[in-house]
Amino acid sequence: MSESALNRPPLLLRILAHVVAYGIALTMLVPFLWMVLTSLKSDIEAGQPPTLATLLPQHGWHWDNYRAAMSGGRLGNFYWMSISVAAVTTVLAVAHNMLAGYAFAKLRFSGKRIAFWLTLATMMLPIQVFFIFAYVICSWIGYVDNFQALVVPFLASGFGVFYMRQAISSVPDDLLDAARIDGMCEFDIVWMVVRPIVWPSISALGIFSFVNSWNSFFWPLIVIDSIEKKTLPLAIADLANNMYFSAWPQTMAAGTILVLPLVIVFFIAQRAFVRGVAMTGLKE
Repeated sequence: MSESALNRPPLLLRILAHVVAYGIALTMLVPFLWMVLTSLKSDIEAGQPPTLATLLPQHGWHWDNYRAAMSGGRLGNFYWMSISVAAVTTVLAVAHNMLAGYAFAKLRFSGKRIAFWLTLATMMLPIQVFFIFAYVICSWIGYVDNFQALVVPFLASGFGVFYMRQAISSVPDDLLDAARIDGMCEFDIVWMVVRPIVWPSISALGIFSFVNSWNSFFWPLIVIDSIEKKTLPLAIADLANNMYFSAWPQTMAAGTILVLPLVIVFFIAQRAFVRGVAMTGLKE
């Protein structure tokens, strides 16, 4: 019998571990399922106390709630604004954080250690303090109530720089020296050598950036005034305040519309996300 078979836990213990894991996952999934099922109910059914008997719609599945949420709340415009902001922020933030992480991990320059510690210190600031400085700067350069105000303050972060620095630290220095001997510049090394190796970490950081940008509520609430520049979370808050309609099924349908892109992005990149998180702490 192999050593791995001897070290394997008993079957009953493995079954118990799976039951506990699936039970915990189910408790986290229940609010999402309740939101989706409520969005498919009639107004009367949605007002009933939530029980196992009333969990599923009893009088048909009302898919028209989604059409009402999209048209009544004009969610299409807000949806496009959120997608544009999240996509641009994700691409630029990943690029900036990866370049800064590469510089801290593999380049030698004066003041490197101090600059890195100052970068880490930004992670200790409360987000409200950051928003105060960001709003003042945006007002100085005329970014208030503009698309740029939703993107520029998040092009780099202490967490993103630290995350990519840890991932790039695992890339062998000999590989980079060989690329330099072949005449490659630093940007070519980052794109052609480093990027394929740390791609799982890049994907994980991209998911983090996309989720943070998509779910951002407090900063757009501060910096955006006009309706046409509002993002989807602000629109959902308006729905919750009965600005467009007061029916619970339409409100739950709008919430499902907000969450759906995050679920799709995670399922598409979940393998790279798990690998990226696992390999971030590895070093030579």
